[in-house]
Amino acid sequence: MHASSMTDEEVIRLYLASKPDDCFNTLYSRYVKKVYRRCLSLTHHVETAEDFTHDIFIRAFSKLSAFQGRSSFSTWLYAISYNYCISQLERLQRLNHIGLEGMGASVADTSSDDMVEVMYLQLNRAMATLSVDEVTLLKLKYEDDLGIDELARKYNIGSGAVKMRLKRSRDKVRRIYEHMDLN
Repeated sequence: MHASSMTDEEVIRLYLASKPDDCFNTLYSRYVKKVYRRCLSLTHHVETAEDFTHDIFIRAFSKLSAFQGRSSFSTWLYAISYNYCISQLERLQRLNHIGLEGMGASVADTSSDDMVEVMYLQLNRAMATLSVDEVTLLKLKYEDDLGIDELARKYNIGSGAVKMRLKRSRDKVRRIYEHMDLN
């Protein structure tokens, strides 16, 4: 059996112990574009997205033996990708905030571009409060442009249930975001 015709889980079981390079290369080639697009959508910076993508695959592969198959590999990888990007962006934001305070800058000195970035980071923090399933559903709908019917088939639920889950997730993010301090 060739790796290209195998599921992710089969690739992991078959290759991880005996041919780790083949395992890594197969999974990398399947998911590098998706992980990169997710990183780019969060960072809005090509070089940062490339760096994050590289780091995510190293991190994911180093933890691959801990993958238990409770979710699909793609969901597991997405969770690692999303959490890594958010934690790195928050770390950078903290460093920038400390640097601005040290130079005597104030919020009044913040440009509109900086304010948009702060609002964007707040939105990502609000998104981080959602479950992996809620985030995945929102990303599939709004980043990957999957339709309601496609999502219903993917999740094996009715289209009404998909619409309700999307609405609840959006409302949850909106409520959390609105209660955050933007300063």
